[in-house]
Amino acid sequence: MTIRSGNALPSGPFEMGHRTLQSGLREWVQEQTEHPVGYLEQLYTFADRDRNNEILGGRTISISYLGLVNEQAGAGRPGWHGWYDYFPWEDHRQGRPAVLDEIVARLRSWADADPARREHRHRRADFNFGLDGGGWNEDLALQRYELLYEAGLVAEAGCGVEANLGRAMFADHRRILATGIARLRAKIKYRPVVFELMPESFTLLRLQRTIEALAGLTLHKQNFRRLIEQQELVEETGGTESETGGRPAKLFRFRHTVLEERALAGTKLPLSRN
Repeated sequence: MTIRSGNALPSGPFEMGHRTLQSGLREWVQEQTEHPVGYLEQLYTFADRDRNNEILGGRTISISYLGLVNEQAGAGRPGWHGWYDYFPWEDHRQGRPAVLDEIVARLRSWADADPARREHRHRRADFNFGLDGGGWNEDLALQRYELLYEAGLVAEAGCGVEANLGRAMFADHRRILATGIARLRAKIKYRPVVFELMPESFTLLRLQRTIEALAGLTLHKQNFRRLIEQQELVEETGGTESETGGRPAKLFRFRHTVLEERALAGTKLPLSRN
C-alpha cells in the first residue's frame, strides 16, 4: 500500500498529539490513504547517518512498522503495487527471474573493481543471491537489497535512472519495504499471520497462492496440504467454491483457537519447494 503514485510508503512525523507511536502511525495511514490497518508490529528503527539525509535534511530517525491490510475496492486513496515491481529479482514463482543474469554480471564487475576486497565481495554475492550452488534463501531480501545499494545498482544509492534495478522509492522507503518483506517471509514460517490477509472463508489453493506470493516461491501442492492438515490450522466450513471451472473446492476457515494452542510451541507454515 503506497502513496505518491507508488513512490513512497504511508508515513509522517510523531507529533505531541499522538498517544503512542502506533496510534500515530494509524492516524497517518488513515489520513493519507483512508484505509484501515489490521495486524501491526514494530519493524525496525533506521538512523544511518549516510542514508536519505540530503533528501530530508538533517539527521532523520525512522521507526518503521509492518502492517497487514486487505485491499478493498473503493477504500481510500492508496496506490496498490506488487512488491515485485520494486524487487523483481525476488519473484521465483515462474522460475529464476531473467533480471538475475544482469545482477550477477554487474555484481561480478563491482567485486572485481576492488582487488583488495574482491574475494569477500564475491562470497557475499554468491551467498545472498544463491550462486555457485548455494541455493536461494527467500529470507535474505534485505541483505540482497543492501548489497545492490552498496554496489551502486539502485537509484537510492545515487546511480542513474537507466542503471537502476527495480522500481525506486523516495528516500529510504525501498529499504524499509525490503525489511518488511524479509520479516514477513520469516514470520509466516512460525506464526499464522498470513490469515490476516485471507477472507473469512477460502480454498486451500487460494491459501497456497497467497503464501507463494509472499515467499516468491512455488510450493509442492500435496506437501502443502498435508502440512496444513497436520497442524490443524484450518477447518472446513461446509461450503464449496468453483475454481478455474473445475470441480468445486471445499471452503475452509482459520481456527482462531490455534493461536492459544500453539502459543508456546509455535505454528509453522510450510515453505517446501517444488
